Amino acid sequence: MNINELTIKECYDGLKKGDFTSVELTQACLAQIKKRNKELNAFISVFEKEALVEAERADEMIKSGKQQILTGIPFCVKDSISTKDGLSTAAAKILSNYVPPFDATVIRKIREQGAVLIGKNNCDTFGHGASNENSMYGPVKNPHDIKRVSGGSSGGTAVAIADNMAIFGIAEDTGGSIRQPAAFCGVVGLRPSYGINSRFGVMPMASSFDTVGPITKSVTDAKIIQEIIAGQDFLDATTVEVKNKKLKVKNKKLKVGIPQEYFEIEGIDEEVKKIIENKIKEISKNKDLEIVSVSLPMTKYAIPVYYIIVSSEDSSNLARIDAIRYGERKEGSDLYNVYAQSRAEGMNEEVKRRIMIGTCALSADYYDISFRKAQKVRTLIIQDFEKVFQEVDLLITPTTPTPAFKLGEKKDDILSMYLADIFVSPAAVAGLPAISIPVGLTKKKLPVGMQIIGSRLEDEKLLSFSNLIINY
Repeated sequence: MNINELTIKECYDGLKKGDFTSVELTQACLAQIKKRNKELNAFISVFEKEALVEAERADEMIKSGKQQILTGIPFCVKDSISTKDGLSTAAAKILSNYVPPFDATVIRKIREQGAVLIGKNNCDTFGHGASNENSMYGPVKNPHDIKRVSGGSSGGTAVAIADNMAIFGIAEDTGGSIRQPAAFCGVVGLRPSYGINSRFGVMPMASSFDTVGPITKSVTDAKIIQEIIAGQDFLDATTVEVKNKKLKVKNKKLKVGIPQEYFEIEGIDEEVKKIIENKIKEISKNKDLEIVSVSLPMTKYAIPVYYIIVSSEDSSNLARIDAIRYGERKEGSDLYNVYAQSRAEGMNEEVKRRIMIGTCALSADYYDISFRKAQKVRTLIIQDFEKVFQEVDLLITPTTPTPAFKLGEKKDDILSMYLADIFVSPAAVAGLPAISIPVGLTKKKLPVGMQIIGSRLEDEKLLSFSNLIINY
């Protein structure tokens, strides 16, 4: 095995024993980027010189006995998350020259451990997309089949980890942007409970949905990262302090619910369904588990609720991207034309579509029948989950209705593209923790992901169970 293929725990042990250095580990990741990135397009920026300097510094920390779990380990970051003195464009033309003077809180915590930032990943512009085809840098291609999408919006990060260009990655999940590409690429993607991780320094899409989380090669790695980046942050008023809880179950057995609506939905691929059902049958043999059927009748409303509320928050949040304070500016005859020209040329079609939908939903004529109603149904979806979690400890569903689809296949079918998030959006609407873990391959050797959903703020239980399943 090449050292860039190792997990965090394996890298930590290897560095501690002196089997290899951080410089060697970083060079191995950089070599893989040089070999594969031109074809896969996973990285926007690669900080080669800076990374090697950080790796040398990490080796000194290790020699002096100051090694922490992430010291010397190369990682990558979705380009919509701010990194100090490193280009952070959100894959948007209007921010093509933006270099933040600070690290996002989660990135600061990781770098304080001595981890090595190796580069920034391609993504759908401002996180708008389910295929990573909406980027000014072009689409990210799936490493299992380069004619297929990587998933979005965090496709670049998922591909980088799946192809061993970095040891772990940090991305952002609004409605499924970590879990969906993780499923398509065959890696682990965690969306923590809303409010556990700070959003400070993350370019906002929909503030009441956005959540930062890891994409990793194992559940253990996801747990390691989550324990480091979690915690209350005075720079983000939505954060909460959560103490790690031991795995507690409602009965002697861990009760796992299977929501039938996720398996009966129109359009689910039969092969994906079969792989998930077979995995459920396999784990049901565990005497410590009880598998039961449950119902989440409000599931069918999650997609329309998601796109109305997210587009509304989008239209508000993106008002700050005006090319006056930062970003690429176009000349105009007056201030209005500077705004208009900069945004018209600097934002792509999907961004404009969402701004227009959101602005319409928030307008006086449509507020009550769209935005207000969507918020009410969002509450019903939350109550739906709360009711189910009184009966069970966790839920199992497919992560996506299909394997990775072909590049361009859904680009002109917007509704079909939006429905790619049909299984991941409900947990996001409710602010729940959810994880995608790889559980098999189709006949065409395409990865299939299983989604596990936990009760709010019970992330520890979710991760413990996921580790049990992936190693079963």
